[in-house]
Amino acid sequence: MTNEESKLKEIVKERYGKIAEQDKAINAASCCGATTPSNKVYNIMMDDYSTTDGYVEDADLGLGCGLPTAFAKIKKGDTVIDLGSGAGNDCFVARHETGVEGKVIGVDFTPSMIKKARENAEKLGYNNVEFREGDIDHMPVNDAVADVVVSNCVLNLVPNKEKVINEIFRVLKPGGHFSISDIVLVGELPDALRQDAEMYAGCVAGAIQKSDYLGHIQKAGFEHITIQKEKTIKIPNDILSKYLNSEAIAAFLAGSTGIFSITVYAEKPGIRQQKPKLKLSELQNTDTCNPNSGCC
Repeated sequence: MTNEESKLKEIVKERYGKIAEQDKAINAASCCGATTPSNKVYNIMMDDYSTTDGYVEDADLGLGCGLPTAFAKIKKGDTVIDLGSGAGNDCFVARHETGVEGKVIGVDFTPSMIKKARENAEKLGYNNVEFREGDIDHMPVNDAVADVVVSNCVLNLVPNKEKVINEIFRVLKPGGHFSISDIVLVGELPDALRQDAEMYAGCVAGAIQKSDYLGHIQKAGFEHITIQKEKTIKIPNDILSKYLNSEAIAAFLAGSTGIFSITVYAEKPGIRQQKPKLKLSELQNTDTCNPNSGCC
C-alpha cells in the first residue's frame, strides 16, 4: 500500500468513526455523512429504507447511495457478505431475505462501527449475523464463502478499487453474484473537489469514471454485468460554495460532468449449488438451543 493510499484510509476511518456517533439527520443532510451539513434538508445520496423488510432504525445512519439488497436476489439459506457494513443496516435487511437458515457477514474497518453493529445484532437476538473488523480490499473471509455480496456506497472510499473487486471475486462461490451501489463519474471533477479530503470521505472525490469501474469488474472475470439502477447525484450549492466561487459553480453545473449513483450486478462464472432444504425440526432449533442436544 502506498503512503497516499494509507493516508486516505486513515481519513476515511477517522471521519466514519465520528459518523458512528453522530445523529442520523446530520448524516442524511450531507455527502455520505462526511461533509458539513447542507443548510437545507437534503438527502443527497441515500435512498429511503424505512419501508424495507428487515429495516432496523437504530442501524440506519443515513448513509449509502442505493438499496443494493433490493436488487441482490438473496435466497433463503444464502451466505451474504456486506462490504462496509457500518452499523448493520444492510446486514439486517439481508438477514430478513436469507432467513434464519442463512448467514450474514458484515465487514468494516472502523472499530466504532463494528461495536455499534454488534450491539444492534445483540439487541435483536440475531445469532446468524456477525461483524468482522478488516479492510474490504483484504477481507477477513476465506475463499468461496459467499453466495451473494452487497455493498452500499463504500468502494468509492477505497483507493484501490480494482483490488476490492478482485477480493469480491475471491470470496464468492462459483455461480455467486454481487449487487453493489456506488458513486461513479462521467467527466472530470474540478480540482478543488477532487483534491479535498472531506469530499473524498464524502464519497465524491474518490469516485472513478463509470467506464473504468465497469472495466475493473469485467477484468476481474465477472460476467452478466448489469446496471440495475442509476440516478443522478446533485451536490447543493451551499456545499459547493465551500470549494468553488460562484463562477466556478455555474461552470460546473453547466458542464458535462455527471455524478451518478449506480447499482451494479455481476456473476462469478460457475454453477451455484443448491442447498439441501432443512427439516422443520432443524428450522425450529436454529434460533434456540435445545437442552437435550448438549449445546447448552
